[in-house]
Amino acid sequence: MSTPALSLAVRDSATMLRRNLLHARRYPSLTLNILLTPIVLLLLFVYVFGDVMSAGIGGGGADRSAYIAYLVPGILVMTIGATPAGTAVSVSMDMTEGIIARFRTMAIHRGSVLIGHVLGSVLQAVISVVLVGAVAVAIGFRSTDATALEWLAAFGLLTLFATALTWMAVGMGMASPNAEAASNNAMPLIMLPFISSAFVPIDAMPDWFQPIAEYQPFTPAIETLRGLLLGSEIGNNGWITIGWGLGLTALGYSWSKSLFKRDPK
Repeated sequence: MSTPALSLAVRDSATMLRRNLLHARRYPSLTLNILLTPIVLLLLFVYVFGDVMSAGIGGGGADRSAYIAYLVPGILVMTIGATPAGTAVSVSMDMTEGIIARFRTMAIHRGSVLIGHVLGSVLQAVISVVLVGAVAVAIGFRSTDATALEWLAAFGLLTLFATALTWMAVGMGMASPNAEAASNNAMPLIMLPFISSAFVPIDAMPDWFQPIAEYQPFTPAIETLRGLLLGSEIGNNGWITIGWGLGLTALGYSWSKSLFKRDPK
């Protein structure tokens, strides 16, 4: 890509990013719903189930602070998974309401429309993670052993995961005939964390269920985040998480690009 073309792409992508952020500001209910869900789950599992869950996991007495430490990385990854659902709905609305068709006729970089959606969603996801993390710290979460490099790696992991899931959500939105279908198609991004190691260890699950929890993208991401923030064993989870992140990003990007290049009906 030549320098003028690159400059045009950056300028138009920034314009589309501003457009999507303005939409998020004008319709705050969806953003609040995405943000409040992980906060409610965090408070529910800490203050309602915390003693029972910590006793079951530790095999001893109840220790709510220990369960907070176990739970928070899972809630942070769950926050990342919930954010792209709004992107799928937003992209679907753009497709069905004719905005994309209008953009096709304008002298703008074609890819900037999708890039604006992705950048806006990733930015919202990062802000949501920061806010949920602040609530976690307020109720007792501490990560005293993590170094600055480990915090930076944790931030990079969450950003990569947000980018991967957002590109998948963009593809889901473009492939959906309407906003309701897009919302339904994005449900796996919200539901998969519930059947991961976010709330209980995998070995505490029934034997037949453990492969479902283990061989999915959220569990290795959660275990890697726990290792970075709490010092637990990461093993191969870090490389598996990077592989999932890059693979889903490439798949979502190729899928979205292919759908976007199709001529509108």
